[in-house]
Amino acid sequence: MFAAGLCLATLIQAQAQTYPPGDALQPLTTQEHTSQSVAPLATTTDLWERIRRGYAMPDLDSPLVRDRENWYTARPDYIFRMTERSRKYLFHIVEELELRNMPTELALLPFVESAFNPQAVSSAKAAGMWQFMPATGKTFELKQNVFRDDRRDVLASTRAALDYLQKLYGMFGDWHLALAAYNWGEGSVGRAIAKNERLMLGTGYTSLTMPMETQFYVPKLQAIKNIVARPQDFGSQLPKIENHPYFQTVSIRRDIDVTMAAKLAEVPLDDFKALNPSLNKPVILAAGTPQILLPWDSADVFMQNLDRFAGSRLATWTVWVAPGTLRVADAAKQVGMTEAQLREINNVPKGMLIKPGSTLLVPRPAHAQVEVTSALADKGEVSFSPEIVQVRKMVKAVKGDTVATIARRYSTSPTNVAQWNKVAGNAGFKTGQSVVVYVPMNAAKAKTGSAQARPKASNPSVARKTGTDRPKKAKT
Repeated sequence: MFAAGLCLATLIQAQAQTYPPGDALQPLTTQEHTSQSVAPLATTTDLWERIRRGYAMPDLDSPLVRDRENWYTARPDYIFRMTERSRKYLFHIVEELELRNMPTELALLPFVESAFNPQAVSSAKAAGMWQFMPATGKTFELKQNVFRDDRRDVLASTRAALDYLQKLYGMFGDWHLALAAYNWGEGSVGRAIAKNERLMLGTGYTSLTMPMETQFYVPKLQAIKNIVARPQDFGSQLPKIENHPYFQTVSIRRDIDVTMAAKLAEVPLDDFKALNPSLNKPVILAAGTPQILLPWDSADVFMQNLDRFAGSRLATWTVWVAPGTLRVADAAKQVGMTEAQLREINNVPKGMLIKPGSTLLVPRPAHAQVEVTSALADKGEVSFSPEIVQVRKMVKAVKGDTVATIARRYSTSPTNVAQWNKVAGNAGFKTGQSVVVYVPMNAAKAKTGSAQARPKASNPSVARKTGTDRPKKAKT
């Protein structure tokens, strides 16, 4: 403090020496200063208004737009349900669009794609509110495994969709064509443009020959854009959506059941799932999904409640790797589940065997302390092979039959035949001796035996009874 005071006194003395007594410093007088084009600081509290202010795409005016306007306005309940569902996600999408300097009407695209349902799956297997196909999702780094599908993840899918739209706009330099490519594929749009260029026709969106779905794609978005811009003109009512975040991100470090996470956050389970729709299983594996989304006011509640459970078990499920090819019933016994439970939780179809290395969700032992590793959480897969049900069958040996000849005849190994009949691997069978074989159920239902497996019938009547007539030789 003393040193600071000394420095200030020295500075004043120096200034007094610099200016003569007649030039004493005068106090500053205030002057009016006008700003040159200062950006407005006022912000709206209405997210819909914020979206309207960011409209930047050229409007499309066509009969198809009028058609879609009429379709939507004839269904006010549908419009309200869609917009009500969007309140969880719209603020985040608008923020991301503005950060990228992209038109904010693109925030309305999920209305067209999925009606803002992140669990939507199309007949072509496109998933999520942005409707990514599996291959396109992988191209844009959306992980898809047995435990999660990032095509449905709110943050990841939005990032990927905006990346894709920016790429398409960079390719075509036109938002309508970019949207057509998002729906139809950039290759298809590129070929349609090239075709019109060869024919010396227009190359804009409305000039291209496209599938009906793509012809209606931009008109749908334009119709929704118009309704959002002027809801009163269309007799529509938009729910109030505040211009602030709906959710925030919370990190997790331990595996936790989905029901437990919702309980700790004190939010309804359906609301939790709506914010975390990428989860395929009833447990969140921290190594693969290290963060969850929670309503803004619930994040602190979750962390406080989580601290109280510091020493308690949060997950009742874990991952088990199949050590070999297993029947579902055998796998279920090894992990302490019923066959029905194992099938349901792991979506195992009937008539399938579980292949080695498959990662299955199973009950977590009470004493287990180790969380699922990132290798399993990030790359877990379940593979199946058809389960061939075999039935026991007795056949008669013909002259010269051995373990090897029986094995060849029934497409199995000599070891199996030897084990089934409790004989040596090089053993022979007497003519007419009963031999045990196991054959696929379908084969067992067919007529028993074969021409090679039975001795020749001694008379036609025996042949007709036993079905041993030899087939006619095929013409060559």
